[in-house]
Amino acid sequence: MPPTLASLVQHSALKLTVRAGADRLGTPVRWAHASELADPVPYMDGGELLLVTATNLDAEDPESMRRYVRRLAGAGVAGVGFAVGVNYDDIPAALVEAAEEAGLPLLEVPRRTPFLAISKAVSAAIAADQYRAVTAGFEAQRELTKAALAGDGPAELLARLAAHIDGWAALYDTSGAVLAAAPDWAARRAARLTPDVERLRDRPAPASVVVGDSEDRVELQSLGTGRRARGALAVGTGAALGTAERYAVHSAVALLTLTTARSRSLQGAEQRLGAAVLRMLLAGQPDHARAVAGDLYGGLLDAPFRLLIAEAAAPAGSELLTETMEAAAARTGEALLLVPEAERVVVLAADGGSAVAACAAYAEAQDDRAPREGGAEDSDVVVGLSAPSGPIAVSAAYKQAEQALSVARRRGRALVEHEELAAGSVLPLLADDAVRAFADGMLRALYEHDAKGRGDLVASLRAWLSRHGQWDAAAADLGVHRHTLRYRMRRVEEILGRSLDDPDVRMELWLALKTTEAATPAEG
Repeated sequence: MPPTLASLVQHSALKLTVRAGADRLGTPVRWAHASELADPVPYMDGGELLLVTATNLDAEDPESMRRYVRRLAGAGVAGVGFAVGVNYDDIPAALVEAAEEAGLPLLEVPRRTPFLAISKAVSAAIAADQYRAVTAGFEAQRELTKAALAGDGPAELLARLAAHIDGWAALYDTSGAVLAAAPDWAARRAARLTPDVERLRDRPAPASVVVGDSEDRVELQSLGTGRRARGALAVGTGAALGTAERYAVHSAVALLTLTTARSRSLQGAEQRLGAAVLRMLLAGQPDHARAVAGDLYGGLLDAPFRLLIAEAAAPAGSELLTETMEAAAARTGEALLLVPEAERVVVLAADGGSAVAACAAYAEAQDDRAPREGGAEDSDVVVGLSAPSGPIAVSAAYKQAEQALSVARRRGRALVEHEELAAGSVLPLLADDAVRAFADGMLRALYEHDAKGRGDLVASLRAWLSRHGQWDAAAADLGVHRHTLRYRMRRVEEILGRSLDDPDVRMELWLALKTTEAATPAEG
């Protein structure tokens, strides 16, 4: 603890006596300073014990003393030490009353106590406090280092940090999710700060911010040294951190940053192993792939998994998506095989697991976000997701993910699952600019013919194709004679220069009609 007015009063060698402000002796003293200026405030920083003999003060004038004391109190002066037996045998009543009125502590300094003795006592107390803080900081650093080297994860390090700061601590991943907290009750408190962590994540590391509410004061520190933060540390206390607590927090940030960097190096090695496993699976060698995967990826190959391919508008997008999936997998203990591949990332993840769910949630949030003027954001990704697969069918799963990725690009969606393409109608696939251009070109002549009032060839063609070429049924639908319909179909062949006997032509015309129908707003 820094020196206070109370500790100076209790100092037996100083013989100080309290004459005013006895209820504020707990005020910390940052320094002791002697000044005989009538207005020393411009030279004060706040927290000083001002030592005076009143050489240049009208100490017996009540109004003058009230102005003098109010100025000192407003500047944050901790208290006044008045030397008796120099200019005054006793502290003037005007000064005592002004100090009591302003609530400013006033100490009587006896003639035999030099101001230098008081300054030395304050200096010695400050030095002792700083030594204790540094010693406590080094002790905290040793304990935190031992916890980090124990290999039990961040939980023990956070527990020791919380004890040192007499508060709580929490660790977040890159998505803002709480990975660990100490004590246990702090996890709920820390979860409420996720929006603040997300904002901190967007600032270059290292960065910090102080937040809080009526419960506590919370300091957030980003982890990492690169362009993007790799996580964040939160510490919550009842008041601002002291010197010893600050040492402990800085040590924790350094250790967690080193741990994160080490994890990234190990992750690079895992990715290289994962790339080898993926190549073997794509080459149709599941047994060799399983042998190479070992305990690291072996469990992933024992159950259905999904293969996804992600492309991003900028590297930051794929990084953020993979970090989100990695964090989700880490929380649940899932294996995740992730292979960067030029402009994209290929991932094998457990079917129905948290990593696939995190990817879907990320894509949904991107689709819900209003498009930014000028193009895609750096965090935008496009993902193709295969159907559930196994080790012997990875090559097929890769093709499925490629197909889904291609459709996602055309539709302007963040994620498309192959199951969407394999089930239901093919008609949604017609919502493509190239298909619409083909349909418009193929049917333009018929629409132009009908627009001149020379018959209803488009409607007749639609009815005939929908009835699979059955003349009577199609004519009945149109309310015309079958000979009339035959004449119209001959005109269609003449205008298009195509034979309706060709099944490919009939298929192309039907798809063209469905495409134009889908592109035309419904009337009503």
